[in-house]
Amino acid sequence: MFDLQVAVVSDIHGNRWACEAVLEDIERRDIQHIANLGDVLYGPLDPAGTARTLIKLDIPTVRGNEDRIIVASPEIDDSPTLRYVRESLNAEHLQWLETLEMTAVVHQDFFLCHGTPERDDEYLLHKVSATGVSLRTSDELTSKLSSLAQPVLLCGHDHVLHTVYLPDGKLIVNPGSVGLPAYTDDAPFSHAMETGSPHARYSIVSRSGAGWRIENVAVPYDWHAAANVALENGRPDWAEWIRTGRAHV
Repeated sequence: MFDLQVAVVSDIHGNRWACEAVLEDIERRDIQHIANLGDVLYGPLDPAGTARTLIKLDIPTVRGNEDRIIVASPEIDDSPTLRYVRESLNAEHLQWLETLEMTAVVHQDFFLCHGTPERDDEYLLHKVSATGVSLRTSDELTSKLSSLAQPVLLCGHDHVLHTVYLPDGKLIVNPGSVGLPAYTDDAPFSHAMETGSPHARYSIVSRSGAGWRIENVAVPYDWHAAANVALENGRPDWAEWIRTGRAHV
């Protein structure tokens, strides 16, 4: 059967409801190992509740760009949502965020990062241009990852699940987002990322003698409860993204 199974989660964004549903599903499947790819707490939802859950679990976690922003100088990237997150978190939560590294290696074969190995705010699998979002070519990805020794790279940041196998044998797995299935951004160009449904997503990466097996899981949860909290906290855009999985409704 499998000699190793790892549940891969990313981009929880303070969505405690989605996080709890995914963790329950992982426990039901009796998967013993979890890897967390960052952007854990930022969002107009329940950052403190999410922090309590994950600190107690003590699982390998790398820093996302918005984890970094939370613990940066208060003058940097200030916004009502960022203020809400900072005011919700206590000293233990902030200290935990400060301990997170940008990359990690687990179980020898897995390289963890949020965006790319060099940057936590750059998509690895996708590139954004004035004409839209497209998947990077195998040659581009092979060049970006040429220095990595591990056969499997786990990344997040763009919230859209993808598995890419490269000609040199490396495997890239993006599990999608646990807590935010769609969003819009204006950098480096205006674009939207969306999955099309409100489910909480994660992936299971399993190793056997035959090779790597990837299972992408979409978990139902009370997304209306999460969306209502986002609405109460002044983010109708987040509410619609969470409720629909669409960036443009």
